[in-house]
Amino acid sequence: MTTPSAPFAPEQPAAPAKKGGALLKKVGGFIVVLIVAVAVKVGLPHLTGDAPVHAEAGECVTVTGPDNAPEVDTVDCSSGKADLFKVVKVIDNTFDVNKCGDELSALAQELGSDKFVLCLDEVVKK
Repeated sequence: MTTPSAPFAPEQPAAPAKKGGALLKKVGGFIVVLIVAVAVKVGLPHLTGDAPVHAEAGECVTVTGPDNAPEVDTVDCSSGKADLFKVVKVIDNTFDVNKCGDELSALAQELGSDKFVLCLDEVVKK
């Protein structure tokens, strides 16, 4: 004896997806990616120490790295490190290294939206 098969029941159509929800997810995803990108661009250099240094006049800095991407770190003036310079003056809101004159070295820097030039005098080792 065979058992009769179950009566045929038509499948229920799937509920239509809400178009507004999908769009909201896409926009939300884009905003999250944008926030992460900005946080990495702005925050990561500060966390890793690769951000430009906005030294003050009278402080000493070391300058290392290539000319097109120098790394500047503030240090104790009596450290005796190589490439040691004393900041003579800081000129804000410019990248014009000629404003330091011929007798000083100059280094243009940008920190966030601030742009400035460090006018440097080499510290002679004793």
